[in-house]
Amino acid sequence: MKLDVQTLAGKASGSVDLDDAIFANEPRKDILHRMVRYQLARRQAGTHEVQERGDVSKRKKRIGKQKGGGTARHGNGSVSQFRGGAKAHGPRVRSHAHGLPKKLRALALRHALSAKAGAKELIIIDDAVLKSAKTAELRKQLAGLGITNGLIVSGNAVEENFAKAAKNIPNLDVLPSQGANVYDILKRHKLILTKQAVADLEARLK
Repeated sequence: MKLDVQTLAGKASGSVDLDDAIFANEPRKDILHRMVRYQLARRQAGTHEVQERGDVSKRKKRIGKQKGGGTARHGNGSVSQFRGGAKAHGPRVRSHAHGLPKKLRALALRHALSAKAGAKELIIIDDAVLKSAKTAELRKQLAGLGITNGLIVSGNAVEENFAKAAKNIPNLDVLPSQGANVYDILKRHKLILTKQAVADLEARLK
């Protein structure tokens, strides 16, 4: 697959050949769904916690008489229906992460890239570099490329001026090539890759 390369200013800058094994797959929704669930589960904090019966200090003496009280025969006061009692089987601090095979994670990234390429939502730019960290300048350049909601994947590291300028633009994410992931790719309308990012992703996924 061959795509045209543009500069940030919107000028033609040659073309690039994309590996069909990475950018021309038929996207499978089930694989993408499993990968997104895997990523979101790993991000979930899991810090919710309530007191259970063992965490509440209550005496063990029976609350009322066994007979003649006219109510139920309650024992320990640490149960949930009494004031100061605790919840039974409440949430505890835990990790929500679950496993997913490494090969399946790589396959999901290939399918996410292929989904963007197949939907004509993939843009290749020459480089993501700015002379000065001016948000207005970057916003104007992105508007010329038709980008209002997108993910920009740079090379090994995001250039400092570009990162600062992009920070104040809503609906725009910037990642180094090593940080490219399925959730962030699918979250945005457009995927913008630099030529270095294309080379890095192909080397990573071959």
